Amino acid sequence: MLPPGGPSPAQTCGAVVVAAVLLQSVCVAVTFLYFTSELRELQDTYSKSGIACLTGEEIGNSIQNLDEMESEDREADPCWQVKWHLGKLIKKMMSRSYEENISAINAERTVALPHVEKQQPRGPIHRIAAHLTGSNNRRSSLFTRNLLPRRVIGHKINWDSSRRSHSFLYNVELRNGELVIPQTGFYYIYSQIYFRFREEENEDSDLLGEVRNPKQLVQYVYRLTSYPEPILLMKSARTSCWSKKAEYGLYSTYQGGVFQLKREDRIFVSVSNSDFVDMDKEASFFGAFMI
Repeated sequence: MLPPGGPSPAQTCGAVVVAAVLLQSVCVAVTFLYFTSELRELQDTYSKSGIACLTGEEIGNSIQNLDEMESEDREADPCWQVKWHLGKLIKKMMSRSYEENISAINAERTVALPHVEKQQPRGPIHRIAAHLTGSNNRRSSLFTRNLLPRRVIGHKINWDSSRRSHSFLYNVELRNGELVIPQTGFYYIYSQIYFRFREEENEDSDLLGEVRNPKQLVQYVYRLTSYPEPILLMKSARTSCWSKKAEYGLYSTYQGGVFQLKREDRIFVSVSNSDFVDMDKEASFFGAFMI
């Protein structure tokens, strides 16, 4: 029973203490629940951000903006290290794959064209062709025997390049009877030599039925390169057996073929018996053109 005068001071103090304890317990519980909720929200946000570091969209943007990432504040992006290292690795792999593909393509081209000249002329040449003929008017200067390279057989022909003799030169130089090739490529080379053997007036008429000693009529097409030795490209030969009953004998030899020539190569024609060559412009000629 309470005393008639109201609660005692001890009871009042006890009630206040109990109320304070209950209030403190409620505050602690509310604070715990609040911070637990905030912590879970932070964990979810961080987890989503970490997974986003490995998504395709984030990785693509990171690779494209890799240089910008290096200059920006690293603390602004929680997964900048993952993006930076992964972007570097992908770029390195792509660069290595590109280099391997380029090397394979160059190797295939090298196998397909093993002798392609590295040095090419400065500008494209659309037409390369030459046609040279002989000239009986300057026969004394048409053949050269001295100052020829070693292993060159016969007499080199110095062709007439004037237009009155049906000759022409397109982007080709004629130097000492030699055509100088201006551009690396495949060329068709052709040559025809006209041989004529005339009857001498002082021949013994009693020997008209006999046969003269046979003569070898040979024409050669040579190629000169940076090497000291010339290269024989073509050779055409005939052996004459002219009868003394004939006033003269006529023979012509023609040859042609496709060859790969390099820039600054030179080609020329030589014959075995220059005394029998008739340098008529319609019968003896030499030329080449790029195909």
